[in-house]
Amino acid sequence: MAWHMRRDSRKIHRWGAIIVALPFLVVLITGLLLQVKKEVAWVQPPSQTGVSTNPQISFDEILEVSRSVSEAGIQEWTDIDRLDVRPDKGIVKVRGVNNWEIQIDTQTGEVLQVAFRRSNIIEALHDGSWFHDSAKLWIFLPSGIVVTILWITGIYLFAIPYLSKRKNRKRFEKLQKQQESSN
Repeated sequence: MAWHMRRDSRKIHRWGAIIVALPFLVVLITGLLLQVKKEVAWVQPPSQTGVSTNPQISFDEILEVSRSVSEAGIQEWTDIDRLDVRPDKGIVKVRGVNNWEIQIDTQTGEVLQVAFRRSNIIEALHDGSWFHDSAKLWIFLPSGIVVTILWITGIYLFAIPYLSKRKNRKRFEKLQKQQESSN
């Protein structure tokens, strides 16, 4: 069976779009949410500002302050996913493994904000790891490859009419010149 560029590109484009429709929709929607995460408090709590840019509290004090916030459910270091120190804002963000975030003033040790942080969940959905560890490599990576192929075939299918018109115009001009020279 011979390869027909236009026909086969359309088939690849059509079936590829159907195959990746759901994973690509997840990537698209979560990507849009991640684009605006700093502007939308529902996705990621806005960073507060402490009283000084010179950190004074210790790790032990950070853990003790974090324990005092019941929503976060932090009792020991294993309950903390990460510490995000922002010296320029005078805060440390304590992110619990349960996605609760506590923002603590690094000078006074005061809790500035407690909020649920959805951006980590959205990122896990975006890369597919939320569904299963293998989904990232076996569903979302192939979907990304198929979307790249869709982009290539889409550009080709878009360009075909223009290339055909150009080719036909050159052929017509060549015929006209041949007719003029034979007359």
